[in-house]
Amino acid sequence: MSEAAATSLVGIVLVSHSAELARGLAALAGQVAGPDVRVEPAGGGPDAGLGTSADLVESAIARADRGAGVVVLADLGSAVLTVRTVLEHCDGRVRLADAPLVEGAVAAAVIAAAGQPVDEVLRSAEDARGARKF
Repeated sequence: MSEAAATSLVGIVLVSHSAELARGLAALAGQVAGPDVRVEPAGGGPDAGLGTSADLVESAIARADRGAGVVVLADLGSAVLTVRTVLEHCDGRVRLADAPLVEGAVAAAVIAAAGQPVDEVLRSAEDARGARKF
């Protein structure tokens, strides 16, 4: 993919209470999506323990944003609250998905890699809620 095309891909941010979980899932989603999609982890609290950090979320959004928007997925309730606080200061190109973290991240990564717009990446993450395992 050309550099110009890669810069137009939607980025993905994964917010978890666990830094290890966020990094591992970013690696998984990144392998599925390929190197052109920015999948950024934002895990753990400000003291490197369990928790969430608005500063980490803001930094991850900045790293993931290549101009086509960013889809953010979060693991638990207070992570969602942290993301919502951050999004109060963002434009509409950064969207929080109401989606399962793992399945949503993988689905979003695949659709982002296909060059789809932020609304489609968001929809694919949210549609993963109904994914059956059997």
